[in-house]
Amino acid sequence: GGASVLASAELGEADGDERPTVQVGDPFAEKKVMECSLELLDRGLLVALQDLGAAGLSSSSAEMASKGEVGLDIDVARVPLREAGMEPWEIMVSESQERMLCVVEPARLDEEDESKRPSVQIGDPFEEKKLLECCLELLDAGLLESLQDLGAAGLSSSASEMASKGEVGLDVDVDRVPLREPDMEPFEVMISESQERMLCVVRPDRLGAVEEVCRRWEVRATAIGEVTAARSLRVIADGEVVADMPVDALVDDCPLYDLEPEEPPRPAPGRAPDPEPAAGSRDPSELLIALLATPNLASKRWAFQQYDPLVGSRTLRRPEAADAAVLSLEHDGGSGAVAVSIDGNGRRVEAAPYAGTVEAVLECVANLACVGAEPLGLTNCLNFGNPEKPHVAWQLSESVRGLGDACRALGVPVVGGNVSLYNEGPQGAIHPTPVVGVVGRVPDPERTAPIGFREAGHAIALIGAFAPDLAASEAAKLLGHDLDRRSHEVDLAAHRATLALVREAVRGGRVASAHDVAEGGIAVALAECCIAGGIGARVEWGRARAEDALAPPLHQVVMFGEGPGGFVVSAEPAALDALAAEAGDVPFVRIGDVGGDRLELTASAARLSAPVDALETAYEQGIPGLLT
Repeated sequence: GGASVLASAELGEADGDERPTVQVGDPFAEKKVMECSLELLDRGLLVALQDLGAAGLSSSSAEMASKGEVGLDIDVARVPLREAGMEPWEIMVSESQERMLCVVEPARLDEEDESKRPSVQIGDPFEEKKLLECCLELLDAGLLESLQDLGAAGLSSSASEMASKGEVGLDVDVDRVPLREPDMEPFEVMISESQERMLCVVRPDRLGAVEEVCRRWEVRATAIGEVTAARSLRVIADGEVVADMPVDALVDDCPLYDLEPEEPPRPAPGRAPDPEPAAGSRDPSELLIALLATPNLASKRWAFQQYDPLVGSRTLRRPEAADAAVLSLEHDGGSGAVAVSIDGNGRRVEAAPYAGTVEAVLECVANLACVGAEPLGLTNCLNFGNPEKPHVAWQLSESVRGLGDACRALGVPVVGGNVSLYNEGPQGAIHPTPVVGVVGRVPDPERTAPIGFREAGHAIALIGAFAPDLAASEAAKLLGHDLDRRSHEVDLAAHRATLALVREAVRGGRVASAHDVAEGGIAVALAECCIAGGIGARVEWGRARAEDALAPPLHQVVMFGEGPGGFVVSAEPAALDALAAEAGDVPFVRIGDVGGDRLELTASAARLSAPVDALETAYEQGIPGLLT
């Protein structure tokens, strides 16, 4: 066997007076080395692996040899060095925070198993971060004429779109394009997709400066073509033109789908079935605990704690502390903060494509309102089945109509988006799932309301025209109800007024907490407020839609029914009374008080009572319990 050192790129040239004697850790390089080592281990390519800690190679190689009861020969001339002219003893004792020592069988040193490499490239968030920061610096320095990401259909799509917007042509030499694998055909190079690439136009006299910035960020930059006056996209291979298409034919005058939307019967044909319902009690307290442990409602801490959400000291509201992420702008020389929210609910869109999509937009804007943010723009990803099928075409067209109506009513511009179609398997299509993301501005980051109730004695109010509906809800799914069509009318003007009231109340510091009512209904919203604040509450509320009165048990509808427009807020009783007096036509009902160590909710003659500790356990252990 042989011993090899796996290392990230060594430090580049630096001023000896400025470079510290102890190497400064690079978390991104360390993450790459870690992920690389994990993949090597997963693929069984390593015989042994050890980190290089104190005393560097001397310590690690000696420990590795001792454990394996073998000897090791180290050729210091082959060790990547931080600086030139190092003595052999210096090389052996030098420490580095991003290196690993491993033993590899010689026959497997260059092994590449093509069968294990996925056809869809796996994203690398660290490479993408370097690329993003590199592009921002290039833009700030004024070195780019234009810039576009390489998305679906790769170079063919991005190059033609860029040429169309600039009313020019482009020549692309595929022989100069960096490739993932050799011997790719020109058409494969043009349509291949990659998640960490950008296409930019640079003046020839600025190319050297661009390449220098890219080298500093360890981002490869390659000149692959030229801008032309002819409005055509030409592909060149081996010095010859192998494709020549008018830009307009690729972008503006390209063939269109002739969809034939048709509303389907119930249930929709060819739809993948929902998972089997969980067996559970209809007792409201037990139902609440069961809901809090379901994947859609349980804490996502297991996932988001994999990365540090506070890197860069920009995060002002930690995950699950508020309805939206809040990020400071002070690091960029600005003031205030931005808030971000993403949402999508395929089941509710399946049951009502138009209303479900409107609700997804309202949910994101509601999350922003709870931290005092005014929406600035929206992006989306529309995930559907085969649009050539009439019922999928109907779902898609209704969803887009709902997206447009909601954004116009709320004054939110759509600044980008994409689609993912033909998502079907042997059991049918996925739920129609439009996912939307909204960014908003927070003028005063010090006044962003948390989710959690703050202190005993505060009053609790429900703001908004919240009319719960059990159809397509998380409770209905848990109880095994069929996914029925629902016809929930959405009054966008009323919702806009409610959003404005909540937003201004948060900005004015008039509420101690704010949380919108979403999946799981008011019972889950109250439980989340109690869990986040570590305190109980006593609530009585009983409003439901009139038609639900004919469908017992009514308390399930009231407690666990879902619908847009509801906000749970808490504050000093006098502060809530003053806010209620200014609410105008916006429904405003005081429903309870903060205090104790239990959540007690009375609705339609039914009573729910559960210790906050039990709610928190279900909420925090739901996802880890599924993964262990």
